[in-house]
Amino acid sequence: MSAGSEGGGATAVRPPPFGTGQRIRTRAIWAVSLFTAAIPPAVVGFGISTATDDQVNVAMPLALLFWVLGFLFALWAAVPTLRHWDGLPSQTRWLGALPLLSVSLFLSVALLVPLLR
Repeated sequence: MSAGSEGGGATAVRPPPFGTGQRIRTRAIWAVSLFTAAIPPAVVGFGISTATDDQVNVAMPLALLFWVLGFLFALWAAVPTLRHWDGLPSQTRWLGALPLLSVSLFLSVALLVPLLR
């Protein structure tokens, strides 16, 4: 019998590779920053589209660009977070997972609001 096949079924938690926690934190911070940067152009674009007859403006595509970049950074932070979940400190776990969770919550609310009207 090999040493790993003995009873119990518990496996040792391996620590993540060096620098993984720092990369997760950096990517999560960039995701939150880009999501925040998408808010002012969205507000300005919405104001322009409701106040004037001109529905074409630069602000809304800029807000969408910031939001999509934030989403990509959130995915980029969530993948290694989920891969090394057991080996990461709890603060790094949540910091890596929350940007993507907030996006999924936002999209869920955006899908449910029209159904509730």
